[in-house]
Amino acid sequence: MTDDRQERIRRRAHAIWEQAGRPDGAHQQHWDQAAAEIDGRESGPKAKLAKSPAAAKDTKPRDIKPKDNKPKAAKPRKGSAS
Repeated sequence: MTDDRQERIRRRAHAIWEQAGRPDGAHQQHWDQAAAEIDGRESGPKAKLAKSPAAAKDTKPRDIKPKDNKPKAAKPRKGSAS
């Protein structure tokens, strides 16, 4: 492992740890996540790098109508004699 790569992973793992609220005992998960992110950036396709913070904010679905949550009227039962 190169020193530069290890340092980038260390810095990213630290940031992940801080974002998670500095929990105890999760250092390996943070390191693994950081390593995957760093390695993904280095070897992944350029399309992955195209995700900018501005593009990440624009995740609102378009052309989708809100779901109608009104209760449906009860249908009378067949054959009930009153």
